[in-house]
Amino acid sequence: MGYTGKTEDKLRVQNLRKQGYSYNEILQHVSVSKDTISRWCRDIILTEEQTERLLDNKQFGQHKGSLIAAENKRKKRVEAIKRMRVLGRNDIGELNGRDSFIIGVALYAAEGVKMDRKVAFTNADPLLIKFMADWFIKHIHVPKERFRGRIWLHNNLDEVIAKEFWSKLTGIPLSQFHKTYLVEAKKSKKIRKNLHANGVFSIVINDATIHRKIMGWIYAMFDARIGTHSKE
Repeated sequence: MGYTGKTEDKLRVQNLRKQGYSYNEILQHVSVSKDTISRWCRDIILTEEQTERLLDNKQFGQHKGSLIAAENKRKKRVEAIKRMRVLGRNDIGELNGRDSFIIGVALYAAEGVKMDRKVAFTNADPLLIKFMADWFIKHIHVPKERFRGRIWLHNNLDEVIAKEFWSKLTGIPLSQFHKTYLVEAKKSKKIRKNLHANGVFSIVINDATIHRKIMGWIYAMFDARIGTHSKE
């Protein structure tokens, strides 16, 4: 899975928004449309202090009402997501071993490397990385010494902390990490390092047989006959 300039722009936009930057201020740092910024930042809630800063800024005085409405809308969206998460737990219930296996196959189909001979799963979400690390061990019986780790990180973030985080999460020793892929971040004294502080992580296993086995599972999953049932 590759990370392009668009991915860098999205990370930078979200980072600036989390610091309380307005969309117009963000436009001064990133060359994307305001509609794109709005879409990328729609689930980010500003703190009261950040909202107050925008309200007090004369440049945005005429937009106070719309700004307040937008923030209230975001808060309602986040609260709705929290409620759906609770309901989701009830709908999903307990997962058995087969459920775990199928989930891993589906996740790899979405986020895993498809080219022959190389197994690699990449994501910024620690929950997904931990799940897949455990999945490789449980369902493919890959020993930890076969794992390799790789980090994609902006060069204004702390590489040592990122390595320690992912190593502790996955159980992969630092000695089995590839060289970190550092991406240059535009410099600004006002930008805090608080978005994806640990970067994006890849679990890498160099094994053609394992890769072909996983790809076989993926194709079989989509070829399989899916039963239908209604949930009472």
